[in-house]
Amino acid sequence: MLRGELGLNGPKYGCGLGQCGACTVQLGGKAVYSCLTPLVTVGEREVRTVEGLGGVDSMNPLQQAFADEQAAQCGYCIAGMIMRAQALLDENPHPTEAEIRSHMQPNLCRCGTHMRILRAIRRVAALPAGAAA
Repeated sequence: MLRGELGLNGPKYGCGLGQCGACTVQLGGKAVYSCLTPLVTVGEREVRTVEGLGGVDSMNPLQQAFADEQAAQCGYCIAGMIMRAQALLDENPHPTEAEIRSHMQPNLCRCGTHMRILRAIRRVAALPAGAAA
């Protein structure tokens, strides 16, 4: 529905099994896999995709941090990563390193930019790079 009917290109179709996170969106403020979320279950809850955070000319702080840290390599996973991270930061603006790592664990980056992704999230959460859990 998001990609086909609404033309939103942020949520990617990755595995179709809820195992990679490329399709992650926010549903009612929580990070969910759109590939496993039937439209009928959405109800009145707000669905937010990366397009709802900001665009190239007006990035939100997390998008800007991902760009500054060069967190994207191929870019396929990045929209899902940003949406999962934004859900965490919306709920807890200053998570610990352990909370960030635990929350981001379900989303995969096959290019291996996880450390840059974590740096981008820490930047927004105002955590020092070596903060203890």
